[in-house]
Amino acid sequence: MNLPMEYKSTEGLTSSGNSSVDKYGFQYAEDFNYEAYEEMMSEYFPVLARRSEKWSRLLKENTKVDKNLKVKRYVRKGVPSKHRTLIWMAASGAQQHLQMNCGYYNSLLKAHHDSKLEEAIRTDLHRTFPDNIQFHESSQPCLLNALYNVLLAYGHHNKDVGYCQGMNFIAGYLLIITTDEEKSFWLMDALLGRILPDYYTPAMLGLKTDQEVLGELVKTKMPAVWQVMTRHNVTWGLLVSKWFICLYIDVLPMETVLRIWDSLFYEGSKILFRVALTLISHNQKLILNAQNVLDTCQGFKQMTHGEFVENCHAFMQNIFTEPGSLSMATVTKLREICRERIQAQDSA
Repeated sequence: MNLPMEYKSTEGLTSSGNSSVDKYGFQYAEDFNYEAYEEMMSEYFPVLARRSEKWSRLLKENTKVDKNLKVKRYVRKGVPSKHRTLIWMAASGAQQHLQMNCGYYNSLLKAHHDSKLEEAIRTDLHRTFPDNIQFHESSQPCLLNALYNVLLAYGHHNKDVGYCQGMNFIAGYLLIITTDEEKSFWLMDALLGRILPDYYTPAMLGLKTDQEVLGELVKTKMPAVWQVMTRHNVTWGLLVSKWFICLYIDVLPMETVLRIWDSLFYEGSKILFRVALTLISHNQKLILNAQNVLDTCQGFKQMTHGEFVENCHAFMQNIFTEPGSLSMATVTKLREICRERIQAQDSA
């Protein structure tokens, strides 16, 4: 189901004109620095224009996206808004699943619904992006009904997951970008079923495992930071659970998150670690100067704000250089070790 054209995001970044909302419908904070934003976007706009032209030449009329070094390089440099849904769908395998299961999404909506699932979804519905006008009941049109449909369909599709907190932000984000319920559903399936398995199950074993994997990576790449964390007895779950469970939504600026998701759909979950390692590496002094748990938590909160993360183009260049090498084989091996350790602790 396509959403109305009024809520489709526009290509490029236009002047904010001191509007109270951005082009995605998010309300600016009261202390929003319009001048700094305009300055940053004046530099980013030509980058977007160049990328858009190159992507248009690459794709032409072709909706099939091959996985090769050229496309990978293009994705890392950013996918233009007008091509983003196509690239996400193709790169993640969601388009193939949609085509192989024609009518499946609508059949899920027409099926008998679990009342407990419905209640759980409705409870969180109005907590979804309260700072986005598209999720206000007074908006015409409003995305809340589309959000409910996507979450309900997914809950019936993946009964092992059903619904848990955090999924509403994932689905809402996808709806903002795709403006299409069915495509949002299949992208959720790609994220929760293949790219990030076990993140949203009741035990959240995948999430817990990846938090520990990040700890192991920090131990290897930034031992001084790891020593501070150990000395203050700070758990990674306390610091980065929101980073991973929300895939950096509501943690980093919107344009930066979109660029992260471009690579996440194309390269997989190791991108989440690259982002986390870059944030920590760039802000090591904040952690090394921490005197206690509170200082450490404040440092991690502080590192997700400021010019470093707002300049999405420069930030994305950093995530592929600052953490150094990080192969999927390394991540997979660490996941096996950490998962076994967590399961042993849980059964002890």
